[in-house]
Amino acid sequence: MARIAVIGAGMGAMAAAARLAVAGHRVAVYERTGTYGGAVRRFERDGFAFDTGPGLLPLPAVYRDLFVKTGKRPLEDVVELVQVDPSARHVFADGTGVALPNASRAGVVAALDEALGAGAGQRWGDFLVRAREAWDRTRRPLLEEPLWPNWRVLAEREPYPSVPHKRLLRTRRAGTLAEIGAWELRDERLAALLDAHALAHGLDPRTAPASAAVLPYMDHAFGTWYVRGGMRELARAVYERCLERRVEFVLGAEVTGIVERDGRAAGVELADGTVAGADFVVAGVAPEVLGRLVTGTPLRGDDEAGAQRGMPSRLTVLLALRGGRPARAAHRTVVHAEDREAELDRLFAGPGGAAARPTVTVLRPDDPALVPDAAHESAVLVSTVPARTDTEGPAGRQALDEQADRMITAAERALPGLRDRILWREVRTPAAIEEATGATGGAVPAPALAAGGGRLLHPGNTTGLPGLFTVGGWSHPGGGLPHAGMSGALVAGLIVEGPGFRGSQ
Repeated sequence: MARIAVIGAGMGAMAAAARLAVAGHRVAVYERTGTYGGAVRRFERDGFAFDTGPGLLPLPAVYRDLFVKTGKRPLEDVVELVQVDPSARHVFADGTGVALPNASRAGVVAALDEALGAGAGQRWGDFLVRAREAWDRTRRPLLEEPLWPNWRVLAEREPYPSVPHKRLLRTRRAGTLAEIGAWELRDERLAALLDAHALAHGLDPRTAPASAAVLPYMDHAFGTWYVRGGMRELARAVYERCLERRVEFVLGAEVTGIVERDGRAAGVELADGTVAGADFVVAGVAPEVLGRLVTGTPLRGDDEAGAQRGMPSRLTVLLALRGGRPARAAHRTVVHAEDREAELDRLFAGPGGAAARPTVTVLRPDDPALVPDAAHESAVLVSTVPARTDTEGPAGRQALDEQADRMITAAERALPGLRDRILWREVRTPAAIEEATGATGGAVPAPALAAGGGRLLHPGNTTGLPGLFTVGGWSHPGGGLPHAGMSGALVAGLIVEGPGFRGSQ
């Protein structure tokens, strides 16, 4: 039985802790803040409750597997999973709207044909078939196996089977998500639909590799799910499963250093000067935080995949609304920017400010647990914004408050009269994400993606210091709730089975 110290109580770290504990190891989790869950947090006021991190769960099989492997009670016994239908409603720049059924290709094709015109649904359906091929080619190496030593094969090979396209007397194939939209979907609204999946993960569709087609495919193939009571309930369930497996949690304990002895990780040093010895250390922290914890030992070689750099953050506006939720309201509505190129330029190529007319995702859960009574509604607006560290000063707070106003204005294109219903609002800035996760400026990692020269891969879970492993969104296989759970499974496998571990079969 080994002693294992886990730094951070994010979802990936807790997933690793539960799996390691069930394998017979003695696991202690040291969390800098006063609670667990990483970015999966909840805000409560006046009988209203809101998710301040992820609002929906794609690929729930990851957490089903975690609960099957770590105890007798399956996931559905400890939380109530609800499949969201429609998966999303989209309001495009020209005012066209469409509601897309959850996990139904035929339903999506029919809805798009009706809303956008004959042939639009078929083009999107054909795209999903090609996206499935990219998914099949990359699923195991990107999600189910430790990062390959020859990871450059993933970086150089584009798995998406693009359709040949004649351009300027040459035959071209789409190499980016934006080119797929322009050359294969051939409709500004379908292109916006595709782009929105990239933007939701903080990616510029004009530079994101075509392999990012797996992002909308995952939503389509595995459905979109909500946890009754809010996504914080999933974090609670994982935390309680850890406690059942006798994982020790030390909250409010900041790790200030990783102890090295005889050339390997041997424990952690806390801010109060105490040292907790360990045979293995699992770090669920951002790369810059990990770099401060280890001195003198290079953790990553020059030939290793690097962490994603320059990722943006999110601005979240929590709205307490008078008036009940309409019975047929969509759980998720995406209101697309009126000028998509201007928004992308502002976020990724311009001065680094938030878009004046942003794409906004509106989440309206049908959940009595989130409101004081049936005469009120809770809603969450989310928009991608630059990661920033200046949000605490008066100017920074004013800028973000003005951006929150613009988000409400954008949301009113889908929800007329929204502003008149607001009782109060709470703005969650990138600084709040930084406080919860430690990532500079509140940057949010994207899932690992193939091709693109490896820009969107993450470092492997092993490091240059024997006995030290990394877990969570900033290491393989990247950001997002499913990927966090997968990283926990990979780290547990590498510790339990050793370097020969090759992933689940």
